[in-house]
Amino acid sequence: MLVAAVLAALAALTWAYLLIGHGGYWRTDQRLPLPAGRAAASSRRSWPGVAAVVPARNESKVLALTLPSLLSQDYQGEFSVVLVDDDSRDGTADVARALGGASPGRLHVVAGCPTPAGWAGKVWAMEQGRLAAGEAEYLLFTDADIGYAPGVLAALVAAAQDDDRGLVSQMALLRAETFWERLIVPAFVYFFSMLYPFRRVNRPGARTAAAAGGCMLVRRSVLEAAGGLGPIRGARIDDVALGRLLKRSPAPARCWLGLTTDVTSRRPYPRLAGLWDMIARSAYTQLRYSPATLAGTLAGLLWLYALPPAAALGGLAWLAAGGGATAGWLAAAGLAGWSIMTASYVPMLRLYRLSPWRAPLLPLTAMLYAGMTADSARRYHLGRGGQWKGRTIPAGRTG
Repeated sequence: MLVAAVLAALAALTWAYLLIGHGGYWRTDQRLPLPAGRAAASSRRSWPGVAAVVPARNESKVLALTLPSLLSQDYQGEFSVVLVDDDSRDGTADVARALGGASPGRLHVVAGCPTPAGWAGKVWAMEQGRLAAGEAEYLLFTDADIGYAPGVLAALVAAAQDDDRGLVSQMALLRAETFWERLIVPAFVYFFSMLYPFRRVNRPGARTAAAAGGCMLVRRSVLEAAGGLGPIRGARIDDVALGRLLKRSPAPARCWLGLTTDVTSRRPYPRLAGLWDMIARSAYTQLRYSPATLAGTLAGLLWLYALPPAAALGGLAWLAAGGGATAGWLAAAGLAGWSIMTASYVPMLRLYRLSPWRAPLLPLTAMLYAGMTADSARRYHLGRGGQWKGRTIPAGRTG
């Protein structure tokens, strides 16, 4: 029990470091800047051309919920939407054209070509959209399930121009309506921000680089200077790969990543199976297919997330049964780690308008993620890694 108390104390100290010294990853205050007078100055601003690129594979059901919000953006510069039909079999292109009728001339539907060897399917669709986007100064890479509140596009462009940013990306607010979505989705964003603290992503010169694939506004000249999408053609995790490409190129771009409630994902995950597949398809990729890294990650999840509540409850039970000082230290260390962990999760729950009383359940969610990560490795070694929308993506670049 002394060893358990020491491990629990080390976990509590680690949580204290994460809270204080890990880039403020738990905070949700990285939002698009809103300089005073922007509304008054908008009429005097020179608005550059923008082309949105939407890879779409079997997305006919969700397009009606999202595409109109993109097409109807009130943007004063030239704006077009290129939807790349990526070998859909559900009439995605026909649905898109019907929806585009409400915005004549703004939507262009491109029939995707077969994916060449060495390219990931989505990155190839993004590349085809880029080539079809004309000479627009900015490209907005987005997903078919993403909806936009009025004014988002103008805010993205203004943020890019005002601070000379080559990449402005917003993490879409994912759907959190069902039991499983509420349990897993906020934690997904929380874990992502722990891996890539947004404040560090936004700091020029820092090594941390990432983006959120649902909403990435990229200056075309910056992308071309970095070699286009070719250098990340095999990336499964295309958003992180693009962020790294632009920030770590020979001429590093200023990049920004933040949170928002104005860009939303409308894709439903009513059952655990759908969320499990979404995460398992790329979790092992994130670990670069390394068994050693997998073992370390699973051990770390158990130590950081499972041990504190186990130590707290076990120590308290031992104290109630007449345990001595070791029981007290075990309970105290466990409660400290669990409390800090819980506090760090509350801001994300508030972003999703969920009760902070859900925060103590984070260890349970973390164990689900451990299972998804282990299953991701299992699928990879069985030759089924990266399956998504009926297509298996060969192992390639992780990004």
